[in-house]
Amino acid sequence: MIAIGIVSLAIWLVLVFARHGFWRTRERDTRDLPPLPAHWPAVTAIVPARDEAEVIAESIGSLLAQDYPGEFRVILVDDSSSDGTAEIARRSSGAGRLEILSGQPLPRGWTGKLWAVSQGVEQAGETPEHLWLTDADIAHAPDTLATLVARGEAGDLALVSLMAKLRCTSFAERALIPAFVFFFQLLYPFARVNRPGGIGAAAGGCMLVRREALAAAGGIAAIRGALIDDCAMGAALKRQGPIWLGLTNRSRSIRAYDTADTIAAMISRSAYAQLGYSPLLLVGTLVGLALVYAAPPALTFFGHGWTQACGLAAWALMALAFQPMLRFYHRSALWGVALPGIAAFYAGCTLLSAWQYYRGRGGTWKGRTQANA
Repeated sequence: MIAIGIVSLAIWLVLVFARHGFWRTRERDTRDLPPLPAHWPAVTAIVPARDEAEVIAESIGSLLAQDYPGEFRVILVDDSSSDGTAEIARRSSGAGRLEILSGQPLPRGWTGKLWAVSQGVEQAGETPEHLWLTDADIAHAPDTLATLVARGEAGDLALVSLMAKLRCTSFAERALIPAFVFFFQLLYPFARVNRPGGIGAAAGGCMLVRREALAAAGGIAAIRGALIDDCAMGAALKRQGPIWLGLTNRSRSIRAYDTADTIAAMISRSAYAQLGYSPLLLVGTLVGLALVYAAPPALTFFGHGWTQACGLAAWALMALAFQPMLRFYHRSALWGVALPGIAAFYAGCTLLSAWQYYRGRGGTWKGRTQANA
């Protein structure tokens, strides 16, 4: 038991003090603001949409309301929607800058979103210097594009990506959503992503891509089958030049995840893909989660002496590391104590993801199964 306590505590000491400060939420679009560019390059926003009637008016409206000094237009790729998504978007104010493209049938080997994005990129042509890839359920503040371009031009970046602030209204969202971003940052520390030579990653809800860098990386076709398409995009573009990823309040998700079931569906869609569909990695991940998150409270309640002390110290470090993200989402600090239980939910979603994959239902989204065993 003492060995488990020592290992668990050592892991949290490494995570807190030697994991690029992933938990500190310092990488934000409001820090280290770049100067405004002398020239504002042309930008085309590309929005893939499939049955997004509930959110498309607000998201497209926020794009058409961008206060951007340069040339800017929006392409909505309607991916066989059956709920009038395109018609709702067409009625948006400022629709003169909006082009609606009817998506072509999905080819074998492509995910639906990436096929829609690819068609939008082709339609944009060679005029724009940057492509703004954004989801149909993301609403942006009017100055979002200008801040993205300013950062991208100042650093000659191949990619600027913002982790859209997720909706956090229902009890399930308040309990589970801040941890989603916390775990993402643990896997892909933003400071390491933004460092030359670091890992590549991105957040798919808001990505400003330099068109020439995307073409040099092989275009969207190079990642056509990726279920975790944003991180695949980040890795591909990192090989073409520096990238930047940060938190923001400017872009926010407007999709509701009102229940634990809907959040579980969102997580399980790609959790097993993160493990490369490997049973061995699945077992290792579950054992690791138990050691990192379950062992500290178990040792605190059932251990004795130094074993109990190690468990309590690890649990305290865990709770403290979660505090900056809880503040970012305006949640009570007491949720930090509950992180082991939240992690157990995510472990269950990972198991669910593997189960769905082996049942031939992996990666299901909007009626499409995109990852089959």
